[in-house]
Amino acid sequence: MIDLIALDLDGTLLDSSGEISARNRRVIRAALENGIRIVLVTGRGVATPIRIARELGLNLPIICCHGALTKDFTANRTLGHIPVPLQYAKPIIEFGEQNALSLAIYVEESFYWLEGDRMLHEDVVSPSWQSVKSFSDVLHVAPTLIRFFGDHSIDLTVRQFSDWPLRFRHEAWENFPECAITSNEAGKREALLRLCADFQIPAERVMAVGDSRNDLPMLRWAGIGVAMGNAPPEVRESVRYVTARNDEDGVAEAIERLALKPPRGEKKSA
Repeated sequence: MIDLIALDLDGTLLDSSGEISARNRRVIRAALENGIRIVLVTGRGVATPIRIARELGLNLPIICCHGALTKDFTANRTLGHIPVPLQYAKPIIEFGEQNALSLAIYVEESFYWLEGDRMLHEDVVSPSWQSVKSFSDVLHVAPTLIRFFGDHSIDLTVRQFSDWPLRFRHEAWENFPECAITSNEAGKREALLRLCADFQIPAERVMAVGDSRNDLPMLRWAGIGVAMGNAPPEVRESVRYVTARNDEDGVAEAIERLALKPPRGEKKSA
């Protein structure tokens, strides 16, 4: 029996257009009506998951920034925050500025990027993103997340700092590579484990669905870990269940077959 479902957003609940399909919405509503809790677990900042959680009628805290920030949005209360220590964040950010690299930092629930960053200029349209002349203008507290964009920026940064005690998470969004840097103690699995402990839900009664390498620790921890059909081969091969692609209602398929009905004994296909 499943008591809680953890859902990644990009490449999982969201389709290639960034939308939630009608079938996914319908099945999530059915899960809620059956008393199953649903939590969103994402690498994004708080704005998008809060909007989606409200659209879907969810009331559980959201886990964002790759697990570095857990937010009870109904009470506007931060439940957990593990920022990048300033002793590491400042040299990395200064290195990025000095070398004209493409990066953004997440500070106090807002993203900041440098004026004139051509790589980000076309993409930054959200009100939660703000441009600054220098990151020193906003780096008064430790940032939750540092993001580098593009192969050149990522390669230089990883080569310089990969031996530091931080987590470097690589993603690629339609040939737009990104590396997100968080505290070594932050992670989706760790944040989900803490949230489930608060609700006294054991791992075996948790179902987690995701598509990326960064989701693997969470998928392996959950009693039922489900990889999306669009996940890389190494992700699909590392968990027991695989569902359809994000553009084929994979989340709905997984919930219908593994949470609303008893899971079958066969390996792989959800």
